[in-house]
Amino acid sequence: MPRILVLPSAVADQIAAGEVVERPASVVKELVENALDAGAKTIEITIEEGGRRLIRVSDDGSGMDRDDASLALARHGTSKIRAASDLVSIASFGFRGEALPAIASVSELELETSESTGTGTRVEVRGGTMIGASEAARRQGTTVTVRNLFSNVPARLKFMKSARSEWRSISETLTAIAVSRRDIRLIATHDGRKAMDVAPASGLRARLGEIWSTSYASNLVEVEDLTGPIHTTGLVERPSDVGTASRRVIISLNGRVIRDTGLVRAAESAYKSTIAPGLRPSLFLGITIPTDSVDVNVHPAKAEVRFRDRWTIERAVENAVRRALGTMDSAASYGRPSWLPLASTSAPAQPFEESRAFVQSAYANGIGFQTSSETTSFTSPDIESPAPSEPIPPLLQLKRTYIMFEHEDGVVLIDQHSAHERILFERFMRGMEQGSGGGQRLLLPLTLHLDPDEQEALDANREYFTQLGFEIEDFGSNTVLVSCVPTPHARFDAERCLRDTLSALTGSRNPGTAAKHEYLAATFACKAAIKAGEELSQSEMRALFASLRDTQLPAHDVHGRSTIVQLSWDELERKFGRK
Repeated sequence: MPRILVLPSAVADQIAAGEVVERPASVVKELVENALDAGAKTIEITIEEGGRRLIRVSDDGSGMDRDDASLALARHGTSKIRAASDLVSIASFGFRGEALPAIASVSELELETSESTGTGTRVEVRGGTMIGASEAARRQGTTVTVRNLFSNVPARLKFMKSARSEWRSISETLTAIAVSRRDIRLIATHDGRKAMDVAPASGLRARLGEIWSTSYASNLVEVEDLTGPIHTTGLVERPSDVGTASRRVIISLNGRVIRDTGLVRAAESAYKSTIAPGLRPSLFLGITIPTDSVDVNVHPAKAEVRFRDRWTIERAVENAVRRALGTMDSAASYGRPSWLPLASTSAPAQPFEESRAFVQSAYANGIGFQTSSETTSFTSPDIESPAPSEPIPPLLQLKRTYIMFEHEDGVVLIDQHSAHERILFERFMRGMEQGSGGGQRLLLPLTLHLDPDEQEALDANREYFTQLGFEIEDFGSNTVLVSCVPTPHARFDAERCLRDTLSALTGSRNPGTAAKHEYLAATFACKAAIKAGEELSQSEMRALFASLRDTQLPAHDVHGRSTIVQLSWDELERKFGRK
């Protein structure tokens, strides 16, 4: 008797079902995607007991005739694939009948379908065995009813969770589909109660507002970017809002909702130096790429994909999100967001990249402030003030901490320390990446006596301090000579800043979530930046304003705090009872 046997088709179908049908939510996903592939515009889902007792998906799609309805329940029956080459660039979610045999093998399934309103077809299957096919009167479209899921597979049934938990998973699945396919109406009922009814939406923000709330959707930042053939769109959470509400992540690729940790990590990388370590933002991103650049058949349920060139796609997504975070839309706002870049009260809104142009000459050689009231042991760099013709609005310092200006949509406040910290961080990062940040040689070297921890921190980061613009040489017995220092501004106290930075680097304070040079650059920028409580002249405020606008992420400091806060006139007028 042979030791190797060919499994009966019923057993093979149940094994296949184990790959495709993980839980009721998997059934719902497959049936809804089949409806979408059939061109449905309205899809109704009925669920009982979290899908354990009943799952019914009804659509107004193209429907099938009697022969196709029977073939759809046969393994590998498809209307979308004709040759192996078709697998290279699948544009549909799947194909009618791909999951139906697997679902039918572990449930009681009934399929009703019609190509036109009038006479249709009803097919019944029990545990993978077809009971029969008959005529049925119905409108155009298809209805699939699944009862008693896993009733014939006790081993699978005992792993199902509570009805509440299974419904939660179904609800998340339907929400993701509704977000990615905003052109359809989706209606869902659970245990007789309507749980979802979303109409076709004009855009992603409108859809999110319909599902959650208008206020939630209005606070998200728009992403729109094209890198070669990679088109990234969507909405992402403002850094100032991250961690204040439930985190939600929905990623779609060519209209298909997928799970891909690489893409999520790439989008999250754009938030580096804008949010505190450990926080993770909400992301609603749609990525469109050529269909022959991705293989959607690596996962039985098509939840995961394989890219031909993953690195390029991930970098495109990261850059798209970072550009969105580099606009004033991402700044913290009270009241209606102004959605405007730093601009004069009379100048029209313009893309942020264009608004950077005029400050290039003002800040090309370094970051500093012109002042004659301070004397130091080194000469500060010669920084030009912004040209008189540029649109910098009148600036007012509040509490020697905040810079305020008026905009046609409201009042904008800038934290002077956070702003300078952001400016210095990006300058130091550029210097480190280029190998040298440049510095000013001192007339008389500084002699510093370090404690053992400070000496250890210096030794571990010596090359990065050099890239920041320091020249430090050992002088024996934990003593060093500093002959060259960075020149971030004329008020810079090199000795205090170096000691404070070394102190911050000692022990286990490095959180390890950022690269070592990024952590050092952030720490040094914080110590070197002008502080709250320092009075600034008009020329200094103007230079700070212009320099901040030249950064990649102006609205956030390196600790995840807001650098810019916008207060709308609407909100002020409500507070004063004028609205």
